[in-house]
Amino acid sequence: MFTGIVEGTGVVTDVAESEDGRRMRVAADVDDLEVGQSVAINGACLTVESHGHYDGDPPSVGDLDPDDLAGTAWFEVFLAEETVDRTYFDRLGPGDRVNVERALRADDRLDGHFVQGHVDGTAEVVDVREVGEDWVFEFSLPDDLRGYVVEKGSIAVDGISLTVADLDESEDAFTIAIIPETYRVTTLSDKAPGDPVHLEADVVAKYVESLVDR
Repeated sequence: MFTGIVEGTGVVTDVAESEDGRRMRVAADVDDLEVGQSVAINGACLTVESHGHYDGDPPSVGDLDPDDLAGTAWFEVFLAEETVDRTYFDRLGPGDRVNVERALRADDRLDGHFVQGHVDGTAEVVDVREVGEDWVFEFSLPDDLRGYVVEKGSIAVDGISLTVADLDESEDAFTIAIIPETYRVTTLSDKAPGDPVHLEADVVAKYVESLVDR
């Protein structure tokens, strides 16, 4: 379980393909991970398989200066076929930034909303515009998620707990206002129209639907 309060961003440093999925290594400022722990990468709950630090000669990754990786913690996760099919992780490669959040502890504050790390689907950035010091993002809304999204309700976008500012059902889209701090500490600052995002609807809406169906 997560809260959608992203702790920071990491960078993909290596991706290895296999018949069963992909193995991905992420460098991030997290030093207390253990094998078997859960971590959310762009909102998808994944399991830490191994971890360590870049000591000695760090690898060359995209446009990143190898010296920037010196001493940085890294961890590896495995993306099963089901995970790859439900996400856009097949489009990520070395040098791409990702949002990172460790699992919620029992004594933590719940500053966002309950996020399971179970990606419901992918969408696209439709529009990005700066309004004063804030940013306004418009995202497409897949048909199968439309019933779970309400104005002023919660939704996780790439693992970020956000509030729906406006819902345009006729255009199958929703709008979110982003404050400067969220823009700064997440990958939203990298996003442009056409870029993919992961969506996870509020689990409360899913339980309500299940009860009504029964």
